[in-house]
Amino acid sequence: MELVYSIFSKPTPKVEGFENRCLRFIEGKSIVRLSTRNVVAWSTHVDLDDSSNKPSEYNVYVADLNVPWHHHKVTSCEMFVTALEWDFCGLLLLIADASGQVGIWEFKDFSLNEWVCVGTVSFHGEYIIGGTFFHNGKKMTLFADKKDAVTYTDKFGFLRFSPSVKQTGGCSMVGCLLISTAGIISAIVFHENELVKSSEILGPNKLNISLVDVCYGKNGHFIVVVSNGSANCAIQCYRVSVQFIDEKCHITSQALPSFHLRASSRADNVYTNIESLKFVVREDADSLVVAANGKTGSLFEIWELSEKKLNIHSMFSSTCTLDETTEEPSKTYLWDYTSSYQSDLAIESITTSKLCMSNSSSSANIIVAFSDLTVQCFQREPRKIKKISQGNLNRQPGSWDPLNSKRSRQDNRVTSMELSWLGNLLVVVDSMGQLSLFRIVPNAESGGPLTVNSATTQLEFCLVSGIDWFDLLISLPPVLLEPIYDKLTENFKRQPPAIQQYYFLSLISFKSSLCRMMLSGQTKAGDLLSLLMLYSVSTAFKSLLRPSDLSSPDRGPAESVAALMSEQLTDVDKVLLHLEPKEFTVEPSTLQALQQLIQWVADLALSLLARLPEHHKLPGHDLLLSDLKALNVLRELLAIIRIWGLLNQSCLPIFSKTAENLDVLVLIFKLLSRYVQCSEPDEQLLDECSDLPYLVSVSEILRPKPVIAIATPILFQRNQPIQLEFGVEPEFLKFVPEVKKIQEEVSSCNKYADHIRHLFLGTKPVTVKQCCRCGGRALVQVQVIRVAALRAWDSRWAQTCLCGGRWMIRKIDVDLY
Repeated sequence: MELVYSIFSKPTPKVEGFENRCLRFIEGKSIVRLSTRNVVAWSTHVDLDDSSNKPSEYNVYVADLNVPWHHHKVTSCEMFVTALEWDFCGLLLLIADASGQVGIWEFKDFSLNEWVCVGTVSFHGEYIIGGTFFHNGKKMTLFADKKDAVTYTDKFGFLRFSPSVKQTGGCSMVGCLLISTAGIISAIVFHENELVKSSEILGPNKLNISLVDVCYGKNGHFIVVVSNGSANCAIQCYRVSVQFIDEKCHITSQALPSFHLRASSRADNVYTNIESLKFVVREDADSLVVAANGKTGSLFEIWELSEKKLNIHSMFSSTCTLDETTEEPSKTYLWDYTSSYQSDLAIESITTSKLCMSNSSSSANIIVAFSDLTVQCFQREPRKIKKISQGNLNRQPGSWDPLNSKRSRQDNRVTSMELSWLGNLLVVVDSMGQLSLFRIVPNAESGGPLTVNSATTQLEFCLVSGIDWFDLLISLPPVLLEPIYDKLTENFKRQPPAIQQYYFLSLISFKSSLCRMMLSGQTKAGDLLSLLMLYSVSTAFKSLLRPSDLSSPDRGPAESVAALMSEQLTDVDKVLLHLEPKEFTVEPSTLQALQQLIQWVADLALSLLARLPEHHKLPGHDLLLSDLKALNVLRELLAIIRIWGLLNQSCLPIFSKTAENLDVLVLIFKLLSRYVQCSEPDEQLLDECSDLPYLVSVSEILRPKPVIAIATPILFQRNQPIQLEFGVEPEFLKFVPEVKKIQEEVSSCNKYADHIRHLFLGTKPVTVKQCCRCGGRALVQVQVIRVAALRAWDSRWAQTCLCGGRWMIRKIDVDLY
């Protein structure tokens, strides 16, 4: 276990009457939670934007793990936050405080730093200590006996798992479950833009609860375990079901077998307080971790829920067995003690895995934080617990201590931890209000070191399930990045055509993120994002071709253009002779709105042709020039643009050329067609491509942009842990890709600052959307778009960037690039 970085709040001056700043943090326990998109949310009693050292309200912040210094406030609460949870899609955030106020928040326009409350519910007088969102009924797993299968459909699949609450038709409903210290269980359901709530008592009487954990059952129910914090009292378990009938919530609770901590039965029992209850996997109700502290140390025990056979007296056998004559024993479920681990240090916090790829909790990690600021990782083995790694939150010699006091270091403690969904990263928040990120060295399923096959399997699991892959990305050693890239590509080529078509664009995002982590892979990363943009533009353009009368009944206009690309035609005007013009009719206003995309397609073709001579010297050096399928797509778009130019000449691309009579569109189609149709480019073609920059201005649009982030090659070059500060962008992490210029004559000026709409943003201060992963920027849409085609294009990238990263709104006060 390795500490990757720690991030602190701003150092503050001492204020009279408030000397010990750390007391502010200990008043309320901070909570940290990670979403499926690797966005961290945490609560703290510190205003990270204020350095005045004044007491503040309890705040909830979010940040992307790749740029954690860009923190964003969601809301502030008068009372400290007691429950904080993400939904399965990573879009909704549940916040509950000690006063019983519950709010559900979501991204505004999918921006990380703008939030809107979609509903609030008040449970006056209830102290809520736990909550969770309803399960959506989708549980994907890796079939262990088919992990070496070729196709994704054989290797991965959905298990039978019912949604927590069903609506008409069996679809899942959105909502959450809450538990209070009095044993009141409440359900909140979203129905027709309104929140419907209902409450019931968890047991037959009100309880005194201080600890709770919830997991999901495969039949749509919840398993709730509670404790009052005393090791001498039983740990109680309940089965809870929620139904939505006649626009009302109906909650039913059934008591399940309870158990006592095994250590409490010993005569010399010294463990008096239960510190934590955690299911080993929250979608698997058969394993539970119970941690307890005492005067001489601590321990945690693992209990399993197993099916047992009980002999029933013959007087009751008629109601309990199927056949009285066979006297078959009755079956029931009981908690069994399996193993335990003892320590001389007190346990501060425990966290467990969110999911297991192979649907087995035996490989799940159990993370325990102790009072000496050590964080240890354990795994279960038959009848014992194995310690596999350890990390330390103590500051390294010479590192920055924002408080600069012995008292603060002594009072510091871990208050909450959270594992990422793949289990490769651990986020820790302590009583000083700082976040720390640990890298848990991944292990293969056999228990050995991480291999190319196991890492590729995890990436493929992310591909088919939609879970973010960032935590695996920064956990990989540099030597494995390129082999994993090759293995991922090789496996994808073996998939059926329908599977390849469905996951193709997502795969490009995965491969580009791997290349961005390689020092020598920056050019390939830029090519991959350009390839993704090319196919996206192709889909957008071809979707506009919807003629009312097809000249050919078996294919549309897009298929007609694609068929002509296989013929030996190098003149774009001759291609038009084989097409029906009325099939390509589009409104002039729509064509004018798409001019910037048309310009980008033409500039991409020019840039590729200018790079052709260098590619001929180093075969395979250029990814796009090696992909004949992509080049044919580019030719198709050039032909479509030529037709549209006859309908609206103002939509044609604009070129800076040396000769007025030069038709650039005809020239680049001719050169590109000759290259695609020949097995080896001749000297004449290479000479014409070399002369191209002297005839027309060529823009280098494929160059990767500088970025300040964690997931760059600089991560492998700097000593860790990295010390960061909230609100301060670390210039020492700025990565400027070194990309070899293909042509000295090619302009190095990047005329596209908006890499989604391909517009020039300018160099004056502007407010833009910036990607948290690749650093790409785009305009913030502030006005209504009247053209439907442009609205559809913007909607394609509204939620995420090209690379799959989430957007955040920033005010840029320097030159963009």
